Amino acid sequence: MEKHLKDLFSNQKYNDNNFFLIAGPCVVESEEIVMGIAEKVSAICARLEIPYLFKASYRKANRTSANSFTGIGDQNALELIKKVGEHFSIPTTTDIHTAEEAAMAAEYVDVLQIPAFLCRQTDLLIAAAKTGKIVNVKKGQFLNGPSMKFAVEKINTAGNDKVGLIERGNSFGYTDLVVDYRNITWMKEINVPVIMDCTHSLQQPNQAGGVTGGNPELIETIAKAAIATGADGLFIETHPNPAVAKSDGANMLRLDLLENLLEKLVRIRSAITPN
Repeated sequence: MEKHLKDLFSNQKYNDNNFFLIAGPCVVESEEIVMGIAEKVSAICARLEIPYLFKASYRKANRTSANSFTGIGDQNALELIKKVGEHFSIPTTTDIHTAEEAAMAAEYVDVLQIPAFLCRQTDLLIAAAKTGKIVNVKKGQFLNGPSMKFAVEKINTAGNDKVGLIERGNSFGYTDLVVDYRNITWMKEINVPVIMDCTHSLQQPNQAGGVTGGNPELIETIAKAAIATGADGLFIETHPNPAVAKSDGANMLRLDLLENLLEKLVRIRSAITPN
């Protein structure tokens, strides 16, 4: 594991051979939701010795419809994410959308995430880098793995070598995504941790009704293949009841299904890890 990840997970007991997990709700909906999810996932990961990073967006800026839920207010949401981290002694992450948001969010979280559609925004990448936080960049749906070296170079040039890359599929027509697992191998050649986004890669965007669809029944398939092809970490959005989630419910994993899935993935990881 990279040194910056070892530092990130230093408060947790984990198996060095395991993948790490980024998980949480899509967006901060309420204190009850974020605390409840973090409590459940923390306990599962502690038992399975999986390093765990809590994720929730403090604001959703990239919604299809103007009527979609965007958040409970930046300050309130960021304070709740910070509360999760302090209460459960786990690192936290959230996504940012503009250069001006980088320093603000960095006061509350340990890792800044760059959305896929913004992965080429130089000012955003540099602003995130200058906070000194770990920066995880989602690969754009319109890019291949090797091209992400330029995003990494921008962050490195700004004086930050703590970078991760997230695979989340490529656009396939107007309303679907497909995962090309070659991208995991190619991005690992850039010498950064590579994470598979198992839920957003199953989105069905640009639906006529203005709400993104998804195929959550395939989350296990995506995750198993990612571990088998060498992903260092997994990104899984989860919710107690995705049907009523305020964002991305159509592609999230139901929280009560997470433990069984992680048990299977730990076995796969163990089987492919050299003794």
